[in-house]
Amino acid sequence: MKLSAAIAVALIGSCLPATAQQGGAALYAQRCAQCHDSTDANIRAPSRGALQSRSFDEVLGAITTGPMASFAQGLSNDERAAIASLVTGKAASHAAAGSAGQCAQSEAGFPRAIDGPRWNGWGADLNNSRFQPAAMAGLTQDQVSRLRLKWAFGFPGASIAFAQPTVIGGLLFVGGTDRKVHALDARTGCTRWVFPTDAPVRAAINFATMDGQPVVFFGDLLANIYAVNATTGTLIWKTRIEEHLAARITGAPVFYSGAVYVGVSSIEEATGSRPTYQCCTFRGSVVALKADTGAQIWKTYTIAEAPHPTRTNAIGTQLFGPAGASVWSAPTIDVQRKALYVATSNSYADPATDTSDAILAFDLSTGKMLWHQQATPKDSFVVACFGTDQSNCPQDRGPDHDFGQSPILVSLRDGHRVLVIGQKSGVVHALDPDHEGKILWQTRIGQGGPLGGTEWGSAADQDRIYVANSDVRFLRDGSRRLNSSEGGGLFGLDLATGKIAMQVAPVACGDRPQCSPALSAAVTAIPGAVFSGGVSGFLRAYATDDAKLLWEFDTARDYTTVNDVPGHGGAMDGPGPIVVDGMLYVNSGYAQWGGLPGNVLLAFEVGTP
Repeated sequence: MKLSAAIAVALIGSCLPATAQQGGAALYAQRCAQCHDSTDANIRAPSRGALQSRSFDEVLGAITTGPMASFAQGLSNDERAAIASLVTGKAASHAAAGSAGQCAQSEAGFPRAIDGPRWNGWGADLNNSRFQPAAMAGLTQDQVSRLRLKWAFGFPGASIAFAQPTVIGGLLFVGGTDRKVHALDARTGCTRWVFPTDAPVRAAINFATMDGQPVVFFGDLLANIYAVNATTGTLIWKTRIEEHLAARITGAPVFYSGAVYVGVSSIEEATGSRPTYQCCTFRGSVVALKADTGAQIWKTYTIAEAPHPTRTNAIGTQLFGPAGASVWSAPTIDVQRKALYVATSNSYADPATDTSDAILAFDLSTGKMLWHQQATPKDSFVVACFGTDQSNCPQDRGPDHDFGQSPILVSLRDGHRVLVIGQKSGVVHALDPDHEGKILWQTRIGQGGPLGGTEWGSAADQDRIYVANSDVRFLRDGSRRLNSSEGGGLFGLDLATGKIAMQVAPVACGDRPQCSPALSAAVTAIPGAVFSGGVSGFLRAYATDDAKLLWEFDTARDYTTVNDVPGHGGAMDGPGPIVVDGMLYVNSGYAQWGGLPGNVLLAFEVGTP
């Protein structure tokens, strides 16, 4: 619900002097209102109502060194604090972090063997399959119905839980909006160590050993890549891989053969919407770093041509292009061909490029682009295209049908290989990695749109790819609207033919507020079962053969947490569940786009019959 400045000032009471309150309202109107007060649900910025659920520290961090810093350029610390207090209705928290939930001092090292059950990075393997084999899962289809909550961990001062955990050797590593990476005991949830970061960590974490030293690699929303000792939490190195102010790391880094590979994305699609902004100059890229030092080996832009002046907008601001083709997801490594595959976003400006909304292949050792296959041509788009002031909207506007997930590399039972991926257009694509990305099949499962179609991640075994469908957009009052009667649902497609072999119908929400039948979060598969979290807050498991519901759990509730942080679950979007050694871990709470906020990481184990 959109709030007037007068109501918002009343909410914060005595948090700030009256002059600061008034200044915050004026600054908000100048810098923030265009997006956050918009009544158009397609503008992908949290509404004023959603901002109220966030902490003062979250919002202040976002406008100081986080993704919204460019909107607050030139403001003093007091002015930034005034905006944060205005929109949240809260004052700065001065409470010191407690020691609740710490592991016993005698506990050190890995509780289990690091070559045992594990889920490493985004997709659990170099192929990004999001399929956990039986030996790693430790969970069978027959046991899924007996999953019970074991513990909950609360992210302090957070209203979004958006980073997928990694589990290695009995330790769990996860980042968050609290600008920290937490190392927890995977069985009990107690805290081993906490590492402070310069910005929130949304990407999944990748583990490796270098010269006998256990290391975790991760990126933050300021485009920093970190290498940290996995057992002590001490920094080994930190490298900023892109200087553009809008750059960020949203996909997990991937370690392979002494190098760390990572894609670079940006929020210039949003920040570039201001009519005074010289839009757009960011190009996506893939970067290879030396794993032991963080030194750059190579960097290849997804758009070869550097941005240059194109035209001026209606108020005379110089515009630039080409731009965009961000890499939102983790790279996929093809060991056989010594290649790397990424999927890209839409273009941000005219002229549109043929490497946006595409799958790109690079040589692992040199970074040379080997081939590219575009799914949606001429898709130039910024958030301004949905606003009242479309000064910076590209003249050849596209549908915003980029890729938000990683390509999955699968070897079929007959020996053929396939790269398969879902797109926000609602189409699932299969390409031939051994013949320069030749299209094998394309199957539509939804209508698609700026919020999907299919967004964050699919899963694949040797026979099928499992794809969640969104087809939804939120209204500003938190209600939901399906783009078509077919919105939502889960699909299993035959990898050889693309034919739909299994389908789960959308599950209605009933009277639950801020809800939707959309399935937008990444899905995960084990032999015989596929897990899918919904914007409704429900996590469900279905049988892969006949789509029978095996288990469901409503995560949108209060929790007593192992670290004594007030915990609440909400919408499930972005990251998906992971399954390791008989346990399932999942985040709950994704306040973007009108979804219910939350701040918990949940751990489930198999209960007794």
